[in-house]
This record gives sequence, structure tokens and C-alpha cells, in this order.
Amino acid sequence: MKFFFVYIMASERNGTLYTGSTDDLMKRAWEHKEEIRKGFTSRYSVKILVWHEAHDSRETARIRERQIKKWNRAWKIRLIEEMNPDWDDLFETLNH
Repeated sequence: MKFFFVYIMASERNGTLYTGSTDDLMKRAWEHKEEIRKGFTSRYSVKILVWHEAHDSRETARIRERQIKKWNRAWKIRLIEEMNPDWDDLFETLNH
């Protein structure tokens, strides 16, 4: 079964946040880290994968992404800290 992911990247603990969705979390997180695509995340050095969630379909992942993007910052931080209280880089926990 193929999974689709919603994820949050950060520049540092309590820093700039970016929410996105993808069908290849490892590749997409790596692209952020290496600044492959120029834009918001490369401009603000958003390179730490701090939260992610798997979905069964692209549609549900995109709905969840749009939902989270509308949230205020405190809600996003609470979501991150429920999964990752130390704001560790979760990229290292992905199956390489």
C-alpha cells in the first residue's frame, strides 16, 4: 500500500515552520535539507523534519495539509510537541 504524508519542517525549535504533503517523505525532507527547490524553505533555512503523519490517499493528505496550514502557530507547536517534544530531526528515523 502506498502512503501519502503531511509533514512540518522547522528552521529550529520554535522557529519558522513549513507544512507540506508528499508521497515520498524521505525524498521531500532531503530536498528541503539540501535546498534543492528555491523558495520559502531555502530562504528561511527550514531544514528540520519535526512532525509527520501518514494517510491512505493523496486527497486526505492534502485536506489535512490545508487544515493545518489554517491553524494558528500555537496549535501547530502543540501538534509537533505531542509527537516530538524535543524537536528532534525525524529525518534520521525514516527508513533510508
